[in-house]
Amino acid sequence: MITPDTKDWTWVLRRACDECGFDAASITGEQVPAMLRMNAASWRELLTGGADLRTRPRPDRWSPLEYACHVRDVCLLYDERLVLMLTEDEPAYPNWDQDETAVEDRYAEQDPHRVADELAAAAEALAARFEGVKGEQWQRTGLRSDGAHFTVDTFARYFLHDLIHHWHDVTAAGSPSAG
Repeated sequence: MITPDTKDWTWVLRRACDECGFDAASITGEQVPAMLRMNAASWRELLTGGADLRTRPRPDRWSPLEYACHVRDVCLLYDERLVLMLTEDEPAYPNWDQDETAVEDRYAEQDPHRVADELAAAAEALAARFEGVKGEQWQRTGLRSDGAHFTVDTFARYFLHDLIHHWHDVTAAGSPSAG
């Protein structure tokens, strides 16, 4: 059983992540599209490379396929949230239960090749949307359901950490996908 992650990860905007090494302060929002595309390409390679994608390294950890489904859905969700931030004044994002989604959408049973295609498409759409952000738009704001306040810039860097961290989750020593 996966224990829901209730940690407030917004601290990654202030200091480097001890687990994956990502340092949000070292990049700009303008760098996010290229980094997002590189991350998506890595997921495609993993999902189409014939590795064991369905085995969980531990009962309380998602499998590589489940993480890939989550990354795909995070890209879709952040695209929706970015649109809200760019078109509304200080929108509040609807809550999203990632663990409930994983169960309801049967992440572990999805086809890896289809997930690879869907993840690539979702990442490309979001990368293109981030590329369209100009000037003062980077300072537009939005609120997460728990009250966390983001600008488009901090939102972009926070989002990128999520993807990089999950890549680390599946490639760290002891993961089924680690070589």
